[in-house]
Amino acid sequence: MASIKNIFNSRSSTDGDFFYSLKKILGFKPKNISIYEEAFTHRSMNEKNDDGHSQNYERLEFLGDAMIGSVIASHLFKEVPGGNEGYLTKMRSKVVSREHLNELGRDLNLISFVKTTIPLSQFGGNIHGNVFEALVGAIYLDRGYKYVEKFINKRVIKPYVDIQKLEGKVISYKSLFIEWCQKNKKPFKFSVYEDTGNDALKHFAVRLKLDNETVGKARATSKKKAEERAAKRAFFKLQKRMDTERA
Repeated sequence: MASIKNIFNSRSSTDGDFFYSLKKILGFKPKNISIYEEAFTHRSMNEKNDDGHSQNYERLEFLGDAMIGSVIASHLFKEVPGGNEGYLTKMRSKVVSREHLNELGRDLNLISFVKTTIPLSQFGGNIHGNVFEALVGAIYLDRGYKYVEKFINKRVIKPYVDIQKLEGKVISYKSLFIEWCQKNKKPFKFSVYEDTGNDALKHFAVRLKLDNETVGKARATSKKKAEERAAKRAFFKLQKRMDTERA
C-alpha cells in the first residue's frame, strides 16, 4: 500500500489509492471524499476548515460512536424480543466496548490511512477504535443512516455479534470481582505497591487482596489497566469458588 503521504497528496476526489481502498473497506462508493479525509486526520496536523474550525477525526468519532450504539441497539432489540432494558444495555456494551472497537479498527488496518505528524508507533491501542468510530461518522454524513446500517451489519454484526457468545463474554473482570465481593460481603482492596521494573515507560504495580490474602498482582502503564489485569488473575484463581457462591 502506498504511504499515507503519497495517498493524500496524489489522489483526487474521484480517483487514487485512497478512494479505491476506502471503497473496498466500505463496500460502496464514497461520494464526498473530503469527509473521509477528515475521518483520518489527527489533531497534530492542526488543520482548519474555511470557518477556522479544527478539522480532525474527533468530532466524527463522537458522531460515529452514537451511530454504532444506535445500530447495535436496534439489532439487539429485534433479535432478543425477551430481553429487558438491563440485558440489552449490557449486551450492547459488550459489542461497543473499547477493546472490541480497537479490534475492529485494527482488523481493517485503518491506522495506515491516518494523517499525522506523530509516528504511528507512539499511539496507544485506542487509535484503532477512535478511527473506526470516525469512519462510521463519515459514512453517516456522506451517505446517511441506511449506509451506516449496511456497513455495521457487514463489518460488525455478521462477523462478531453472536448472542450466545456475547452472553458469556466478560466486559470487566474488576467489575465482576467487585460485584461478587459486595454480594458476598467479602472485604477486598486494590493497592499500588513499589514497582522496581526498568521499563522506559512508567508502569503501575497493583496488588489485589481478598480477606487480607493477595489473590492477584499485575503491572501496566496505567493504574486502571493494572487493576483490571489483577482482577482477571484473581477471577481465574478463584473461579470455582466464585461460581459456587454466585449460584
